[in-house]
Amino acid sequence: MLIGDVRPTTLGGIKSLAAQLRKEQGIKYSDALDIAAKAANYTNYRNAQRVLPLRGTGGRRPYVLLTIYWLDKDQRHKIGRETLCIELSQPIFDICSKSMLKSVRGFGDLRMVAADHFVCDTLAPSQSYARGRLSTAERSLRFMERTGLRPSRDYRKAYPKESMDKLPGMDHSTYWVDPAMNQFILVDEPYGRAPDEEKRAAWAARNGWRITKTSWPGMYNPYSCDLYVATVDDTGYDLGALVAKINAMPTPLLAENWAGDSVASWETFLSPMAKTPQDMRRARCRGTIYPTASATSVPYSYNVGTSRRRPRGEMGIEGHIEAGRMIKAALASKQRPYAVYNRMNSVRSTLEDWMSLEIGRGKMEGPEFFDVYYNGLEDNDPFGKMAATRAGLIALLGDLKKKLQAAYPNCAPLRQQLKRIDMSVTLIGRMESTNA
Repeated sequence: MLIGDVRPTTLGGIKSLAAQLRKEQGIKYSDALDIAAKAANYTNYRNAQRVLPLRGTGGRRPYVLLTIYWLDKDQRHKIGRETLCIELSQPIFDICSKSMLKSVRGFGDLRMVAADHFVCDTLAPSQSYARGRLSTAERSLRFMERTGLRPSRDYRKAYPKESMDKLPGMDHSTYWVDPAMNQFILVDEPYGRAPDEEKRAAWAARNGWRITKTSWPGMYNPYSCDLYVATVDDTGYDLGALVAKINAMPTPLLAENWAGDSVASWETFLSPMAKTPQDMRRARCRGTIYPTASATSVPYSYNVGTSRRRPRGEMGIEGHIEAGRMIKAALASKQRPYAVYNRMNSVRSTLEDWMSLEIGRGKMEGPEFFDVYYNGLEDNDPFGKMAATRAGLIALLGDLKKKLQAAYPNCAPLRQQLKRIDMSVTLIGRMESTNA
């Protein structure tokens, strides 16, 4: 029997396949269950039991799966994966938009890989750290689910009247908005007994705010920190009702009370909604992939979980010197919009890295090497004169782009630099049309 031809989609299907495997191969039923579960793209039968019931129809509750892989260098390089399944009262994007999830504590570096699954591409330094991160994300999600608050990026509202007049003793703060009334809410989570309550009361009176301490242990560090909510007091907002919702929340999940799935391997976890080959590739944690050279690019600056790549090929010392002069001229040009600086500064930093790898050691001394892409441009340099007009500056960046394309093969590291150059040209063109 070819297992590769069979992919069960229910627990019943896994059990049926396991029974057939036990009969045909004469193995233990528990071993057959694990093999059948792997055929369904689950780590083992226990993992399938946790996840597959979520596939139900009709009355299925919304849910989301969060996964972090880890490497513990202090424990003889032990590795593993932690996955937490969170059942929700409504779909996750009804609780918080995809773009705003990045602002939510615990979700910052989680990447959506399927409609029901988020993965962190950075390896956690230990199992306990991974569990703590996922527990924090769960608490943040519960907070939004129960209160109806949404993340806010309008941090200025946390400083009511003067830019420096912030809440005394503010620590681990997050910023929220009640969408029903467009009311800004400051959530502060200082360590217990740390805040000076008299100073806080004086600040609130001075600025016309209300501050209330809740009884719920909080999102950041439950039982070590306290959770306060604060908002402006002249809008009629019912802060008491919000506090009541928070106080009624269930006991927060802690890493010590781990309720997720733990596996001692880096085998890729696939969620129920990961069905296509593309979904399966997307589900891989990038930190677990050891980079190898391709036909067009090679890895460098590798550390476990992170790496950078550069194109194959060389531009040569003279080529880099000319590219450096072009970039210096562009950065010094009075026709350069401010937004172009960061992009072209990133291009020159990257090209300097590539140059150091291409020429090797001993071919250029320190100051000479640094001068290729940094320090000033000579006064009579023709590239400087070319960049004196917007049209010339655009043409200069176009020539730089052609130079890079001629030296290096088409690959992702090169395309990233070309994209920065193209965006710089677009920004210069927009400024020209605006001033026309």
